[in-house]
Amino acid sequence: MTTTRKTLTRTDLAPFAHAIGHTLNDVTRLRGGSKKGVYRLTFQDRSTAVAYVWSPDEDLWDAGPGDPRDPFSHASGLTLFTAAANRLAAAGVRAPRLLHADPTHTHLPADVAIVEDLPGGTLEDLLNGAPAAVPKAKAKEDALERMAALLDTLHSCTGPSFGKVAVVDNGGSSYGGSCAAVVVERALSDLGELPARDPRAAAAHPQLADGIRMLAAQVQPRTEPPTLIHGELGPDHVRVTPDGDLALIDIEGLMYFDVEWEHVFLRLRFGHHYDALRTEGTEALDANRLSLYRLAMHLSLVAGPLRLLDVGDFHDPEFMRDIAEHNLQQALSLVGRT
Repeated sequence: MTTTRKTLTRTDLAPFAHAIGHTLNDVTRLRGGSKKGVYRLTFQDRSTAVAYVWSPDEDLWDAGPGDPRDPFSHASGLTLFTAAANRLAAAGVRAPRLLHADPTHTHLPADVAIVEDLPGGTLEDLLNGAPAAVPKAKAKEDALERMAALLDTLHSCTGPSFGKVAVVDNGGSSYGGSCAAVVVERALSDLGELPARDPRAAAAHPQLADGIRMLAAQVQPRTEPPTLIHGELGPDHVRVTPDGDLALIDIEGLMYFDVEWEHVFLRLRFGHHYDALRTEGTEALDANRLSLYRLAMHLSLVAGPLRLLDVGDFHDPEFMRDIAEHNLQQALSLVGRT
């Protein structure tokens, strides 16, 4: 099944502007948001806000409702968003301020949230040399220092058990015996999808499966509580405000988990900038978990993009194919199949 997005109009979104005391003048779909529609609302007084719309028509993954007790289930929906926004606010980590939430589906057959608009660009824009998008940001170095401080604040928070914030903070429990066990199960599942998609993955399947199990056997039980992590914390998920402040976006996947999972993703997405994000806390990272999670992350970043291309109308399919190809090469190299 292929999901084709239908762009919402001013008529569709006008009631939500009215709910926060404004008259809607214009609507612009913003790029990104593969699990939700993201729209900038411009009001008659020239102020702006952003609408998040979670509906099947906006979700390119065609995944349907996920079970939030699975830490890696489809991270989409108003419940996950509001729980994550509340937890980040309590932690002192900035995210777009929630202005209005509508779970009633009165005006649209979807959950909708209206949040503050953070003008400017992303940290990725700044690191790629587009400072005009963030006019008052002092420099890349300043932004990276702020990012390291944000990570310190985020990762200083822990939870009573692992899992999505919306589950754990409401007293619920997640599937799986440990973070590592959940990662192994997911990695083997992702690997199981690949032989039918690529002959290289088919040929290397035994080595990749053995690699997952061998690395998992080296991970020792952990007694420390799980850490609060974003889950997909690349520089594209960090907004840089005009005054140089940083705010996290796409927060629905916020969860308590092994901090090594976050650091593997940070290293992949920040590349040579990752060293600037090292803090005293990174010295305590578990090398065995990092090795297991690195292989699992690469496999996820092969299976996920290929899955998205199967069911969605992602605006840049070649980009997704490149992600899958790069990560397949990385996974194969980790088991000596380059």
